[in-house]
Amino acid sequence: MPQLSLYVDEDVHRELEERARINNVSVSKFVTSILKKQFAKGWPEGFENVFGSVNDVSFVKQQAPDWLLDAPRKAL
Repeated sequence: MPQLSLYVDEDVHRELEERARINNVSVSKFVTSILKKQFAKGWPEGFENVFGSVNDVSFVKQQAPDWLLDAPRKAL
């Protein structure tokens, strides 16, 4: 497994150690979990809960354009 060295100031190091201790994992595993979350693909946690939460009258579904008004094109 590859290794990585990080240089952080004392305050960051103390915070990492404290949070790792609270989560009952090593500092390495704690930092790895943070990096995995940062690099994860997809929507953020709880994203589905924001659906419908915008209360703005200008937020409306637009009508589809009339394709008959579109410019004629050559078939490919």
